[in-house]
Amino acid sequence: MESRELAYFVAVAEELNFGRAAERLGMAQPPLSRAIQQLERRLGVRLLTRTSRRVELTPAGEVLLAEGRTALTALAAAEERARRAADPKLVLALKPGGDAGLLEKILARCAAEEIAVEPRFCAIGEQEGLLRGGEADVALLHLPYDEPADLATEVLLVDREIVLMPSTHRLADRTELSRADLDGEEVFEWTDECPAVGGPIRDTGQVGTLVALGQFVAVMPESFAEYVPPNLAAVPLTDGNTSTVVLAWPAESRSRELARFVRVAAGVTAPAAT
Repeated sequence: MESRELAYFVAVAEELNFGRAAERLGMAQPPLSRAIQQLERRLGVRLLTRTSRRVELTPAGEVLLAEGRTALTALAAAEERARRAADPKLVLALKPGGDAGLLEKILARCAAEEIAVEPRFCAIGEQEGLLRGGEADVALLHLPYDEPADLATEVLLVDREIVLMPSTHRLADRTELSRADLDGEEVFEWTDECPAVGGPIRDTGQVGTLVALGQFVAVMPESFAEYVPPNLAAVPLTDGNTSTVVLAWPAESRSRELARFVRVAAGVTAPAAT
């Protein structure tokens, strides 16, 4: 099976319309139809059922769509990693404010060990895509909010939760809070849809701005307190959840430089020997 044929099939399977798929691929519809028919003959199975009104996937087509997406992603990632292999820098993907206060320490240790690292900041949830697409070598993730399925991981630290609020808030002078104390408040957590006007929240800077504007109070990882501006207060949440900050990278990676980086980064949070 050629990657070109597979790309043709995935386009048709996703659009369920030969005309739209042909437009998406930048080709005429007749050769696209012939390519799909040729693929079906080669595999000896029907991938699509066609009528004058609709196109539907057969069970075999559903399997090939899932596997085809994976294969095409792997091919694109292989191309990207091959291009970047000549660049000695490791690309570290993370969301702004998502380093739990570790980035500066990690980069300092890497500089001392002569490991070249280039941080790449991205929106929430984009780290895994950058890893799987070959655009990043390693990423900082927060569990359980991020999904590291099929990625190798190394735990850096466990983060408790705080409540972020304006410094003028009625609860701002408390030394600690429980979830019961937040009854009646508009509360934002990363697992929520954004309750404020303006679309989904994509980084911690947006959270701080909306908290300052009085849109809500926010339950955040404790490490975020390091970035809290003077007009906000951060109060520990005694019955909050914990999140885990991990390094993640493609499990199939055999890069010695990446292995060195993971060792050095893990050493930043390792307890000192006594």
